[in-house]
Amino acid sequence: MRTATKVLLPIGAVAGAVAVRETYQRRLRKPVLTWGATDEEAARRLPGDEFLEDADIVTTRAITIEAPPSAVWPWLVQMGSGRAGAYTYDWIENLFGLGMHSSDRIHPEWQHLEVGDMIPGKASLPGLRVELLEPERALVTRSEDGTWVWAFVLDEQDSRTRFLSRNRIAMRNPSLGDRLGMAVMEPGSLVMERKMLLGIKQRAEALAAS
Repeated sequence: MRTATKVLLPIGAVAGAVAVRETYQRRLRKPVLTWGATDEEAARRLPGDEFLEDADIVTTRAITIEAPPSAVWPWLVQMGSGRAGAYTYDWIENLFGLGMHSSDRIHPEWQHLEVGDMIPGKASLPGLRVELLEPERALVTRSEDGTWVWAFVLDEQDSRTRFLSRNRIAMRNPSLGDRLGMAVMEPGSLVMERKMLLGIKQRAEALAAS
Protein backbone atom coordinates (compact mmCIF):
# COMPACT_ATOMS: atom_id res chain seq x y z
CA MET A 1 0.00 0.00 0.00
CA ARG A 2 2.79 2.38 0.89
CA THR A 3 4.58 1.57 -2.34
CA ALA A 4 1.46 2.27 -4.37
CA THR A 5 0.94 5.56 -2.53
CA LYS A 6 4.53 6.64 -3.20
CA VAL A 7 4.03 5.97 -6.91
CA LEU A 8 0.52 7.37 -7.29
CA LEU A 9 0.92 10.60 -5.32
CA PRO A 10 3.58 12.11 -7.62
CA ILE A 11 1.63 10.99 -10.67
CA GLY A 12 -1.52 12.60 -9.28
CA ALA A 13 0.34 15.79 -8.45
CA VAL A 14 1.74 16.08 -11.97
CA ALA A 15 -1.66 15.31 -13.52
CA GLY A 16 -3.30 17.92 -11.32
CA ALA A 17 -0.68 20.52 -12.25
CA VAL A 18 -1.15 19.77 -15.95
CA ALA A 19 -4.93 20.12 -15.59
CA VAL A 20 -4.52 23.48 -13.86
CA ARG A 21 -2.18 24.65 -16.61
CA GLU A 22 -4.57 23.57 -19.36
CA THR A 23 -7.48 25.36 -17.67
CA TYR A 24 -5.35 28.48 -17.32
CA GLN A 25 -4.28 28.32 -20.97
CA ARG A 26 -7.86 27.98 -22.24
CA ARG A 27 -9.74 30.40 -20.01
CA LEU A 28 -7.49 32.81 -18.18
CA ARG A 29 -4.24 33.36 -20.04
CA LYS A 30 -5.41 35.95 -22.58
CA PRO A 31 -6.89 38.39 -20.03
CA VAL A 32 -3.81 37.92 -17.84
CA LEU A 33 -1.43 38.71 -20.72
CA THR A 34 -3.46 41.61 -22.15
CA TRP A 35 -4.93 43.39 -19.11
CA GLY A 36 -6.26 46.80 -20.12
CA ALA A 37 -5.22 46.43 -23.77
CA THR A 38 -7.54 46.24 -26.75
CA ASP A 39 -7.24 43.38 -29.23
CA GLU A 40 -5.71 45.83 -31.70
CA GLU A 41 -3.11 47.00 -29.20
CA ALA A 42 -2.20 43.45 -28.25
CA ALA A 43 -1.80 42.47 -31.90
CA ARG A 44 -0.02 45.54 -33.23
CA ARG A 45 3.70 45.79 -33.67
CA LEU A 46 5.37 48.07 -31.11
CA PRO A 47 8.83 49.62 -30.86
CA GLY A 48 11.20 47.02 -29.44
CA ASP A 49 9.56 43.96 -30.99
CA GLU A 50 12.50 43.78 -33.37
CA PHE A 51 14.90 43.07 -30.51
CA LEU A 52 13.31 39.68 -29.74
CA GLU A 53 11.24 38.44 -32.66
CA ASP A 54 10.86 34.80 -31.55
CA ALA A 55 9.47 35.36 -28.07
CA ASP A 56 7.79 32.51 -26.20
CA ILE A 57 5.78 34.85 -23.97
CA VAL A 58 4.37 38.24 -24.98
CA THR A 59 2.36 40.46 -22.67
CA THR A 60 0.73 43.74 -23.64
CA ARG A 61 -0.91 45.68 -20.82
CA ALA A 62 -2.29 49.17 -21.07
CA ILE A 63 -3.96 52.04 -19.27
CA THR A 64 -5.36 55.46 -20.18
CA ILE A 65 -3.78 58.38 -18.35
CA GLU A 66 -5.59 61.70 -18.13
CA ALA A 67 -2.41 63.63 -18.80
CA PRO A 68 -0.13 64.28 -21.80
CA PRO A 69 2.99 62.18 -22.44
CA SER A 70 5.13 65.02 -21.06
CA ALA A 71 3.68 64.28 -17.61
CA VAL A 72 4.25 60.51 -17.94
CA TRP A 73 7.76 60.41 -19.37
CA PRO A 74 9.68 61.76 -16.31
CA TRP A 75 8.37 58.88 -14.19
CA LEU A 76 9.59 56.29 -16.70
CA VAL A 77 13.16 57.48 -17.16
CA GLN A 78 13.88 57.55 -13.42
CA MET A 79 12.77 53.97 -12.73
CA GLY A 80 15.14 51.40 -11.28
CA SER A 81 16.66 49.98 -8.14
CA GLY A 82 18.48 52.67 -6.18
CA ARG A 83 16.55 55.22 -8.24
CA ALA A 84 12.80 55.92 -8.19
CA GLY A 85 11.72 52.28 -7.93
CA ALA A 86 8.99 50.72 -10.04
CA TYR A 87 5.82 52.24 -8.52
CA THR A 88 4.51 48.82 -7.59
CA TYR A 89 4.48 46.75 -4.39
CA ASP A 90 7.91 47.58 -2.98
CA TRP A 91 7.64 44.99 -0.22
CA ILE A 92 7.17 42.22 -2.76
CA GLU A 93 10.03 43.49 -4.93
CA ASN A 94 12.29 43.65 -1.90
CA LEU A 95 11.55 40.05 -0.91
CA PHE A 96 13.71 39.26 -3.95
CA GLY A 97 16.41 41.71 -2.94
CA LEU A 98 15.63 44.32 -5.59
CA GLY A 99 15.99 47.32 -3.27
CA MET A 100 13.00 49.19 -4.68
CA HIS A 101 11.69 52.36 -3.04
CA SER A 102 9.01 53.95 -5.23
CA SER A 103 9.25 57.71 -5.32
CA ASP A 104 6.37 60.19 -5.41
CA ARG A 105 8.39 63.01 -6.93
CA ILE A 106 10.47 63.77 -10.01
CA HIS A 107 14.22 63.54 -9.42
CA PRO A 108 16.17 65.85 -11.78
CA GLU A 109 19.35 63.81 -11.29
CA TRP A 110 17.70 60.74 -12.87
CA GLN A 111 16.15 62.41 -15.89
CA HIS A 112 19.08 62.03 -18.31
CA LEU A 113 18.66 58.48 -19.60
CA GLU A 114 20.45 57.53 -22.82
CA VAL A 115 20.71 54.54 -25.16
CA GLY A 116 23.30 52.17 -23.72
CA ASP A 117 22.59 53.05 -20.10
CA MET A 118 21.90 50.19 -17.70
CA ILE A 119 18.81 50.35 -15.50
CA PRO A 120 19.85 48.96 -12.10
CA GLY A 121 18.27 45.81 -10.73
CA LYS A 122 19.31 42.95 -8.48
CA ALA A 123 23.04 42.28 -8.71
CA SER A 124 22.55 38.54 -9.34
CA LEU A 125 20.16 39.10 -12.28
CA PRO A 126 20.86 40.35 -15.81
CA GLY A 127 20.64 44.12 -16.04
CA LEU A 128 18.33 45.99 -18.42
CA ARG A 129 20.10 47.99 -21.12
CA VAL A 130 18.34 50.89 -22.82
CA GLU A 131 18.08 49.91 -26.50
CA LEU A 132 15.70 52.55 -27.83
CA LEU A 133 14.72 55.92 -26.45
CA GLU A 134 12.34 58.34 -28.12
CA PRO A 135 11.46 61.05 -25.56
CA GLU A 136 7.75 61.11 -24.66
CA ARG A 137 7.14 58.29 -27.15
CA ALA A 138 9.01 55.04 -26.42
CA LEU A 139 11.48 53.52 -23.98
CA VAL A 140 12.75 50.00 -24.70
CA THR A 141 15.11 47.95 -22.56
CA ARG A 142 16.66 44.52 -23.09
CA SER A 143 18.26 42.15 -20.59
CA GLU A 144 21.96 41.50 -20.93
CA ASP A 145 21.33 37.85 -21.79
CA GLY A 146 18.90 38.85 -24.57
CA THR A 147 15.96 36.84 -23.25
CA TRP A 148 13.75 39.74 -22.09
CA VAL A 149 12.66 42.93 -23.83
CA TRP A 150 10.49 45.43 -21.97
CA ALA A 151 8.95 48.30 -23.92
CA PHE A 152 6.96 51.31 -22.74
CA VAL A 153 5.02 53.14 -25.45
CA LEU A 154 3.12 56.42 -25.05
CA ASP A 155 0.36 57.18 -27.57
CA GLU A 156 -0.96 60.73 -27.27
CA GLN A 157 -4.73 61.03 -27.69
CA ASP A 158 -5.79 64.68 -27.47
CA SER A 159 -4.63 65.68 -23.97
CA ARG A 160 -4.54 62.09 -22.74
CA THR A 161 -1.98 59.30 -23.01
CA ARG A 162 -2.54 55.69 -23.89
CA PHE A 163 0.27 53.95 -21.99
CA LEU A 164 1.31 50.48 -23.21
CA SER A 165 3.74 48.12 -21.51
CA ARG A 166 4.96 45.12 -23.49
CA ASN A 167 7.15 42.26 -22.30
CA ARG A 168 8.73 39.78 -24.70
CA ILE A 169 10.41 36.77 -23.08
CA ALA A 170 12.34 33.87 -24.59
CA MET A 171 12.57 30.56 -22.71
CA ARG A 172 15.66 28.54 -23.56
CA ASN A 173 14.92 24.81 -23.57
CA PRO A 174 12.13 25.06 -20.98
CA SER A 175 11.36 21.96 -18.92
CA LEU A 176 7.86 20.77 -18.03
CA GLY A 177 8.35 22.40 -14.64
CA ASP A 178 9.25 25.71 -16.32
CA ARG A 179 6.10 25.60 -18.42
CA LEU A 180 3.90 24.72 -15.47
CA GLY A 181 5.51 27.58 -13.57
CA MET A 182 4.21 30.00 -16.16
CA ALA A 183 0.71 29.42 -14.76
CA VAL A 184 1.99 31.08 -11.60
CA MET A 185 4.51 33.57 -12.98
CA GLU A 186 2.22 35.20 -15.55
CA PRO A 187 -0.62 36.07 -13.12
CA GLY A 188 2.01 37.21 -10.62
CA SER A 189 3.49 39.55 -13.21
CA LEU A 190 0.01 40.98 -13.84
CA VAL A 191 -0.42 41.79 -10.14
CA MET A 192 2.86 43.72 -10.12
CA GLU A 193 2.51 45.39 -13.51
CA ARG A 194 -1.10 46.46 -12.92
CA LYS A 195 0.04 48.20 -9.73
CA MET A 196 2.87 49.85 -11.67
CA LEU A 197 0.56 51.13 -14.41
CA LEU A 198 -1.88 52.50 -11.85
CA GLY A 199 1.00 54.02 -9.88
CA ILE A 200 2.35 55.85 -12.94
CA LYS A 201 -1.18 56.97 -13.87
CA GLN A 202 -1.73 58.44 -10.40
CA ARG A 203 1.62 60.23 -10.39
CA ALA A 204 1.34 61.58 -13.93
CA GLU A 205 -2.18 62.90 -13.42
CA ALA A 206 -1.12 64.60 -10.19
CA LEU A 207 1.88 66.14 -11.97
CA ALA A 208 -0.30 67.43 -14.81
CA ALA A 209 -2.83 68.87 -12.36
CA SER A 210 -0.10 70.74 -10.49
